[in-house]
Amino acid sequence: MTKFAPHDVFVDRHNGPREAEVESMLASVGLPSLEALTQAVVPEAIRLQEALKLPEALTEQEALDALAMLADENQVYRSYLGLGYADCVTPPVILRNILENPGWYTQYTPYQAEISQGRLEALLNFQTLVTELTGLEISNSSLLDEATAAAEAMTFCQRVLGRKNTSKTFFVSEHCHPQTIAVMQTRAEPLGIEILVGDHESFDFSTPIVGALVQYPYSNGSVVDYTSFAEKVHNAGALLVVAADLLSLCLLRPPGEFGADVVVGNSQRFGVPLGFGGPHAAFMATSEAYKRQIPGRIVGVSKDVHGNPALRLALQTREQHIRRDRATSNICTAQVLLAVVASMYAVYHGEEGLKRIASRIRNHAGWLSAELGCLGYTQHNEEYFDTLRFSGGPRSAAEIQAAAQELGINLRLVGDQVIVALDETVERVDLQDLLQAFGGAELGAPVEASAIGDTHRRTSAFCTHPSFKRYRSETELLRYTHRLQSRDLSLTTSMIPLGSCTMKLNATAEMIPVTWRSLGGLHPFAPKEQAEGYMQLFEDLESWLSEITGFQGCSLQPNAGSQGEYAGLGVIRAYHLSRNEPHRDICLIPSSAHGTNPASAVMAGMKVVAIKCDDEGNIDLEDLTAKSEQYKDTLSALMVTYPSTHGVFEETIATICAIVHERGGQVYLDGANMNAMVGLCRPGDFGADVCHLNLHKTFCIPHGGGGPGMGPICVAEHLTPFLPGHPLIETGGSSAMGAVSAAPWGSPSILPISYAYIAMMGASGLTRASAIAILNANYIAKRLEPHFPVLYKGKGGWVAHECILDLRGFKATTGIGVEDVAKRLMDYGYHAPTMSWPVVGTLMVEPTESEGLEELDRFCDAMIKIRAEIRDIEEGRAQQGNNVLTNAPHTAASLLSDEWDRPYSREEAAYPAFWTKDHKFWPHVGRIDNAWGDRNLVCACPPMEAYASEDG
Repeated sequence: MTKFAPHDVFVDRHNGPREAEVESMLASVGLPSLEALTQAVVPEAIRLQEALKLPEALTEQEALDALAMLADENQVYRSYLGLGYADCVTPPVILRNILENPGWYTQYTPYQAEISQGRLEALLNFQTLVTELTGLEISNSSLLDEATAAAEAMTFCQRVLGRKNTSKTFFVSEHCHPQTIAVMQTRAEPLGIEILVGDHESFDFSTPIVGALVQYPYSNGSVVDYTSFAEKVHNAGALLVVAADLLSLCLLRPPGEFGADVVVGNSQRFGVPLGFGGPHAAFMATSEAYKRQIPGRIVGVSKDVHGNPALRLALQTREQHIRRDRATSNICTAQVLLAVVASMYAVYHGEEGLKRIASRIRNHAGWLSAELGCLGYTQHNEEYFDTLRFSGGPRSAAEIQAAAQELGINLRLVGDQVIVALDETVERVDLQDLLQAFGGAELGAPVEASAIGDTHRRTSAFCTHPSFKRYRSETELLRYTHRLQSRDLSLTTSMIPLGSCTMKLNATAEMIPVTWRSLGGLHPFAPKEQAEGYMQLFEDLESWLSEITGFQGCSLQPNAGSQGEYAGLGVIRAYHLSRNEPHRDICLIPSSAHGTNPASAVMAGMKVVAIKCDDEGNIDLEDLTAKSEQYKDTLSALMVTYPSTHGVFEETIATICAIVHERGGQVYLDGANMNAMVGLCRPGDFGADVCHLNLHKTFCIPHGGGGPGMGPICVAEHLTPFLPGHPLIETGGSSAMGAVSAAPWGSPSILPISYAYIAMMGASGLTRASAIAILNANYIAKRLEPHFPVLYKGKGGWVAHECILDLRGFKATTGIGVEDVAKRLMDYGYHAPTMSWPVVGTLMVEPTESEGLEELDRFCDAMIKIRAEIRDIEEGRAQQGNNVLTNAPHTAASLLSDEWDRPYSREEAAYPAFWTKDHKFWPHVGRIDNAWGDRNLVCACPPMEAYASEDG
């Protein structure tokens, strides 16, 4: 049946420029049409000659209806499976005002700290929560998931001990979660680390180890004392890593008190939906002595130019771009939005509330244990938190599981034992149903669990900072979250023109399904037949992404771009091993590549060889040919970003791929710049073998203030057998490389965002979006080139979807550097473009297709006005070292001060453009002293007196 033509199409809502604006911009760049633009920019040899084979575009309502139908195919059982995941309650005030709020989920990573103070405070709360619960001194501000956090801890131990302990063996307790063991094995193998899995109680240390990982409580729920084992580990010159259930630490002795050197885990049960596996915020805590070795991001306390407390990312932030193949990790994203949710869950409940939740769960476990004991079952966990294991009794394990399934309950079987892991959501009716599954009748009177023994009971306080005591009513928390939100610039304020980061529209229709219970309520290890809607969503999305990239296989498991890089290289490595070529370990990487590329290559067991770039930023073919020939017997892969890191479509990309293939290597394409390619050209067509896709860039998953992300990989047919597998749910290829994430499909609950985007755009819409992204970038380049040199252009003088503005010429004559321009942009209401990368002293601008002409012009006007301010210094009208740029950003407090000794007016500082008088975004703090903060590192909440000024 032919349907009515829609009165509104999504592509016109996603793309910013109206048709008349498109024509105006085309005229300004000197071209008659978008088709002429793409023909001029995209090399003819790789240009796609036919439309993508995708379903017809849906309207927003049709897409929501389609997703609702898929979601309805899922069966949300009560899953008492444990394994590091538990159902929980997201307080509605947090759900609506953070998780569903574009003021929180459209922020970028807090690299411009002056306009990121809100989420930095929330992350500082997260770090404080983690350090106090674990009993250690320092924590990062989140990692991707518990399994990869444990793997990071393994390499952390090697770095920390260095020459003191050169063992390549790491002990892992057999009582750890199986997905954690699997990911650690995947990560260890290419690094030459042997994972020794066994019983910590019988391990005799005859084999030297660099570290040991234990689970607390056990994966089967038992709580044991690790004090003596910790002593043995330390006596062996190794470090002890504890994977801990964060909520259990509200009642149980902190690992730092029994000898843990590192604690990792997942904060999921602090108000974050299960989501069939993610996204969730993991963590790593350790002692302050190891602060410079901890991977990921750390929020630290510093001060601004006025002496006020100010927060910023500390120490090793984005260290990959400095240390490259010597980086501590390839991680460049985190799970900020989810860490914020977890921190606010703790702020809302406080110590007493968290203890009540934890005690309630444990008491329910005690009640169930008593009831089943009366039926003749044996409960094997002498000490426990939320998880029990039963055997014996009137029903077999299989009979119990079958009866539970009939009641809509998932239980875990291990041999002849049934494992039941309770959670925050459990009510009396749930205990009644569990009793019935085991063959019981009516639930008796409540029975409190026995007191936790002295050895295991927590006696130390936590959540002691006033932040965890002040906001207990919904009114107070609402005002607190809104106050923090107002200190952060997000896409709700203005364009965030970051090159290579693609801060585009995250449409409301795309976001709505994320918090549906039918998608968020599934346990990641629920049986596949309960997730038929998700299975269809995965199948469709994998098919669409394969069509868009020109590849035959896809894995959705990598839950960040960095994980996608690692998985892609892992697939290549597995391919070479299958051909009995383990010696192929050389990875060629252009000097302009993303800093995560070399770090990922090293993690995948490869040796990095740099390839030169020419003066135009293109790969030097002569150097590539020479290096490929030099290493032809050991060549594993080339990592290449396309369009190039410099924002240009290199004409020779097919030749580049051929050079590598002729020497036995594979081509990995970094998909960070895919936003310029969709519908115009495909990596699989011009010679790449694998690429990863940043769904949080090209495919509209929001950045969330620095995470979540998704980094699936698409591969050519010969690599499909090696796609990542998983120990608990069958997925991946027939010769899978191993698990790279804790959950089989990474972070499934955010995949509907990309699904909806592709479904609503359709083939023609996606192609038009790429063309508009290219048009917007070239429009900005043409407008700003008379004021700032534009580096690196392709054939005909065109850029791709981003352009690089050269600011290096100002430093010598005016003292103005790229940071001064970045801070002054805050006064105009803008977040700076990408600073000093890939070229020091430059700004890389990516407007995306979602910004209309008015916003593009406003940004260009701001940059042109800033150029005039620099000219004032050049020509002596403004003082060098004391001007609107060097003193930026200007806070309201500084402008209202009784003293004003600046050689320019307050109005010039505060309202540099007319639109700032209509709507002004005020930086919360002045320019931050990063060096002072690193010299005086504080990574937990400061005393409350520091916030006294907030209350007047």
